[in-house]
Parts: sequence; structure tokens; C-alpha cells
Amino acid sequence: MFMRHLATSFVALAVASPAMADFWSDAGAAYQGVTIRGVSESTPPSNYVRDVLAPKFTEATGIQVEFETTSWDQMYDKAIKDMEAGSGIYDFVYIEQDAIYSYLSRDFLVDMTKMMAENPALVNPEFSFDNFTSFIDYFKNADGDVFGVPMEAFIKVYLYRKDLFENPEIKASFQEKYGYELAPAKTFQQWHDIAEFFTQYGLDNGEELYGTTVQAASGHPASWYEFWESIAPLYGVYNWGINQDTWTASVEHGGRMNSPEAVEALTFWLDLIKYAPPEATASTWDEVASSFAAGRAAQGLVYGENATWIATNAEKSSVVGNVGVALPPTAEGVMEEAQAGNGYIGYYDGGAFGIPHSSKNKEAALLFMEYIAQPEVQADWAEAGGRIVLNSTYDDPKVQEIDAKTDHYFTLMKDSGDLFAGAPPYPFHNQVREATAPFIYEAIIGNLTPQEALDKMAETTETELKNLGYTAN
Repeated sequence: MFMRHLATSFVALAVASPAMADFWSDAGAAYQGVTIRGVSESTPPSNYVRDVLAPKFTEATGIQVEFETTSWDQMYDKAIKDMEAGSGIYDFVYIEQDAIYSYLSRDFLVDMTKMMAENPALVNPEFSFDNFTSFIDYFKNADGDVFGVPMEAFIKVYLYRKDLFENPEIKASFQEKYGYELAPAKTFQQWHDIAEFFTQYGLDNGEELYGTTVQAASGHPASWYEFWESIAPLYGVYNWGINQDTWTASVEHGGRMNSPEAVEALTFWLDLIKYAPPEATASTWDEVASSFAAGRAAQGLVYGENATWIATNAEKSSVVGNVGVALPPTAEGVMEEAQAGNGYIGYYDGGAFGIPHSSKNKEAALLFMEYIAQPEVQADWAEAGGRIVLNSTYDDPKVQEIDAKTDHYFTLMKDSGDLFAGAPPYPFHNQVREATAPFIYEAIIGNLTPQEALDKMAETTETELKNLGYTAN
């Protein structure tokens, strides 16, 4: 059963607190002159924290914030090395949803539920973990205690160019060639046909236009993530194809990592590369967003943190007003499995800020976590980063206005978010990813067939899990 279906009931912290003229200045008084340091990936939501929320927090409390936003790999490297060494460089770190299980298994993080219960004077009376969407469940332990305050959550959606898809001449040409009406893809064959058509359209009209985005960096884990968290689930291969009863991956041993469905999924995805912009084999999530925003692709899977600025920010995007949003295509039966809670159709991404045990300024960091969770700061943050972590944010008038400008991306996330899932609860996430990603890279550059790549991945996964002590339940 997936984490998003865990019971979301959580008893709010009941804090008896005297009336305060201003909670933030009162609570921050004891920490005047303190500087808290944090690290995160350089993404739209994190950059908004650095540029807007951190300075406002300093103004409200007198606590200084040094917030470093860097590359994805550097963020992990810096945070983990600091927590492993216990050096206390960082007072709060970004915890991507897929990393939380490893962090909990290594006791890296402060139990915020316990800390707040033990320090009632530090708790804003208006703060409650119950205000968050169910995404917060990913950052709880088995007892329901919270170890990270969500700061972003978004789904990876299918974007398409409405100006192209709704052009009468283009629609007539597509209908004539393929025998059906041009529309956002509902099947993989339609995705392929659309990709083929617009790539040829670009060639025929001398335009830098390609049929689809593909997040296929041949030396970066972004390609591994696109396949296992976005493409494979669309074919009904969940949890990376690992059997969690036997901790095996190969079909021979009861897994699905090298199953016919996985082979079909990888074959389809690799075939799309020839219809993608030439930068596709060097594209992470950032480059895919930039390619779509530059008008270089007719359709593709894009992380929702980029959907709002692509659709609304004319200074950064050339397709403002022309972005359509839809659910991705699925194989037969997959949507029904997702609706029943037995599968999912893509990645519910996001992260939280957590406080390392090694932090020397835990109390000041806790105040910062509460500050960024205020309902009144969420709407502008949602506009900047396409993320929502509080239920109330969906109803904010500004968010509803943005929703209309983004082809109702936020509505799609609210209504269909339960069809998506975060990464499976694997403490061995990083080990298996690092061990198997090279085979994805080899398949991208053509050195391995899809079957060969998946066979090697399954074998390597089983070896890695056995070495880590995982055996059949």
C-alpha cells in the first residue's frame, strides 16, 4: 500500500500560549545575532525561499539566514557529508522525498513533533501539521512523527503546445496523415505519432521544433529517474520492478525490473530520443523545462515546479499562453490500478526542510520551518514554483487566478494527485540507483538493447540488495 494512502489523521499540537503582540519578534528575541545556514537545489521553489522568504524571516525575527542553492548532486553531497561528520555546518537541509527513508534509517534528522512538544514557546499558535496536504505523510516515521516540513510538492505532467495542437492547418495535416484527430496523447502510439509529426513539421518549415522532450542525460541520474519514476509506471511497472516480499528484481526470481512491460517501456522511451531536441541526451529536469519554454518541443513530461513559470513568465518563456496540461498516457489497466490504489501513473515529487541532529541552532531553524509554513506566504510561492503543500493554498484567489493561466495545472494536481506517488520507501534508494544507472546510460547511447540493459539492472539490483542484507520476508 502506497504512502499516500496512509491515514492522514494527525493530532494537532495543542499549545497553550499567552497572547502575543507579534509571535515572530517575541520568539526570535532569544536568538538575535544567530545565523542559520541551509542548503538546497537551485530550483524555482528554493530560489524563492532564498530571495524572498529568508529575508522576510530575518526582518520578522532578527535571525539571519544563509541559504545556499546549488546543483542537485552538490546539494546531496554537501548535506550528507555534513550530517555524516556531525560537523553542524547546516542548520536545515533539503530532503527530497525519495531520500527521507535513508535519512531516517541513519538517524540524521531531528524529530520535529517531539521537539515542538518539548518547546511550546517556540510553536506559533497558528501552526499545525494538519494544515498540510497528505504529502507530509512521506516525512513521518512509523509512529507518525514529522521529520521534515514540506516546502514543495508537485506532479510530473504532460505538457503540450496548444498553439500547435489547435492550429486548423496543422490539425488537418495530422488527420490526413494518421487518420485521427490531433489531441493530447492518450496512448503511447499517439505520443509517438505526435512526436514524429512535429519533428517532420519542424524540418519542413525550417523551425527549431521537435516532437517531444526526453529527459535522457547519458551521464546523470535524471535519465534513470525519468524512466523508473515516470515511464515504467505508465506501463504498470511500479516500485522499480522490485518485489518487496522477496527483495528480488528479475522476472526469474519474482520481480518485474526486466519484465516484458519494462522492456516495452524502455524501448518506447529510447525511441522517442530521435524526435527530441538534440540536447535531450544531455538534459536533466532543468534542461527539459528550458527546452519546452523555448518552444523547442510540441509535447513532453515536465516537472510541475516548472509548469507555472513556463505558462506565465514571458521574460523566461516563449510559449506563455500556449501551454496545455494533461495526464500522461497509460497502458491498458494502469489507470484503473492507480484509481484503486494499487498502482500509480507517475511521480509525485517534492521535498521538505529538515533539521540535522548536528545543527548548532536547532531552535532558530525550527522557527524558520514554521515561518515558511504560514498560509499567507504560500500563494506567491506557488506562482514562483508550481508547488503547493497546504490544503488552503488551492483556494487562495491568487492561486486560482494562476490556475486559469496554466490550463488548470493546480486543479489537475488537486483532483488527480492521488494517481501519482512518491518514490518507494527504500532506505537503499541511492545505492540501487547508483549501481544500476550506468545501464540506462549505456542503453541511451546504444551500447545495450533495452532487454540487455534491464537484465543487467535486475541482476545488479539483486546483488546489491543481497549485499545490503535484504532477504525474502
